[in-house]
Amino acid sequence: MKNPEKILVRAPNWIGDQVLAYPFFHYLRAAYPGSHITVSCVPWVQSVQFRNLVDSVRILPKIENHGFISKWKKLEASAEGLRENGPWDLGIILPHSLSSAWVMFRAGVKVRRGYRMDGRGMLLNQSLAADSIKNLHRSKAYLALVSPDIAEKNEHSLSDVLDAFDAAKAWTGERTLEPPDEPYWILAPGSNAESRRWSAQQFIELARLVLAETGLCGVIVGGAAESQIAQRIVQESSALLGAKLGAKFLDWTNRGSPASLWKLFNKAKFSVCNDSGLAHVASLCGSPVWIVWGAGNPSRTRPIGPGKTHLVLNPVECWPCERNSCTQPDHSKFACLKGIRAEAVWKEIKTEIWPK
Repeated sequence: MKNPEKILVRAPNWIGDQVLAYPFFHYLRAAYPGSHITVSCVPWVQSVQFRNLVDSVRILPKIENHGFISKWKKLEASAEGLRENGPWDLGIILPHSLSSAWVMFRAGVKVRRGYRMDGRGMLLNQSLAADSIKNLHRSKAYLALVSPDIAEKNEHSLSDVLDAFDAAKAWTGERTLEPPDEPYWILAPGSNAESRRWSAQQFIELARLVLAETGLCGVIVGGAAESQIAQRIVQESSALLGAKLGAKFLDWTNRGSPASLWKLFNKAKFSVCNDSGLAHVASLCGSPVWIVWGAGNPSRTRPIGPGKTHLVLNPVECWPCERNSCTQPDHSKFACLKGIRAEAVWKEIKTEIWPK
């Protein structure tokens, strides 16, 4: 297809996946410079839409009740809103769900492009086989939806594209958190999946080690769910090393959207994260980032970006399972994460940041 007048893109549903879609949006804009590109997305990823590469962003209604009737009504409302802003010449569906293809179909999009999975093949009139991305990194799987051979053609220029990422232009309209005046590092202890969450105690132990050996200020980021662990880090580090050093940890959880942290990550000496959306944001924004890696498969979802990523792994027999919850018996539950100790993470960081 050449020069579609209006393109509709259904964005991924998770922060990390949206960040991995950056090359897709870059090359989509390059392929169709004169087209009007609209992205539709769920509310929690709206802050990290690449607004310098698209013309408009439409926020889909949040589905709070997962009963069939309620969900169907929300999907129909989404489709109706999109249909009213059509007609759409081309629709590209990045999520693999049946519902995302259904909304495109009901919105009257003329050409609907995506992967044949989740029983949605009949809703697509341009489709790629699910098997074609079985062992492919997600960023390249998204790229193939621009054209099947685009990743291979641009293999050597992709790093230049990532190096040129400009968060100030891409994430306009977001309040930006200004970094501390002194040198600092970042802790991001959150993750939606329990199989990707290092224990709070290990994060606390890491924080103690960094503070005891360097005195470096630590900034703790995340959502409301991470506020409790942030308070524990501040309190326990203060109790261990003296009350006056408690201020060396700043609890900046629940202060803004993921996009609002871009400058904080960009200026950090290093970041330590779980396998989470913020790990992807950190890497794209240029931070050297150490990721305590649990159940995920790094060959498919390792972060991309100019920021160098270091994966700290404990590849046990069942790894990588890619499950959000661990299905192992109690005695070996979360073994991939429990085998990673704060001392080992800190040793890797010291070797890289402060080589002897």
